[in-house]
Amino acid sequence: MIEIRLADPMSDALRPVIEAHFAHSEQAGPAESNHTMGPEALSGDGIRFWGLFEEGRALGCGALKTLPDGTAEVKSVHVVEAARGRGLARVMMAHLADLAAKEGTEALVLETGAAHLPDYAAARKLYEALGYSYCGPIYGYEDDPNSAFMRLALEPRP
Repeated sequence: MIEIRLADPMSDALRPVIEAHFAHSEQAGPAESNHTMGPEALSGDGIRFWGLFEEGRALGCGALKTLPDGTAEVKSVHVVEAARGRGLARVMMAHLADLAAKEGTEALVLETGAAHLPDYAAARKLYEALGYSYCGPIYGYEDDPNSAFMRLALEPRP
């Protein structure tokens, strides 16, 4: 059974997941365009972090960073390689969207690798399937040819 719960990104269980995410981002595109957060940054103010577990094993993670413009940025959604192909990233993204909508967040936004960076193709395909649309730079970012910015408008939920 899959369980998503608030977690400490500094925990021994989740550190390998975050480190795998960080390693992927480091090799997937130029360093100056890498906005991946490590465990320390994911522990910062305004960021909430969740672990995705199955039978006590950490298989993935995701985070929301509250932005001052009424949106929340999706950060560090990652599923370990051995657990890919099971729809777990979709489960995490749905969890984040549901939570943000219940909290009255106007939209979820994110930054990912641009179309010419093939290591981000699966992520872009997932975000598109979830209803995210491409947009200009989101709060805190500047235009970057290596970045794609996306937005999902949220309807408030009870």
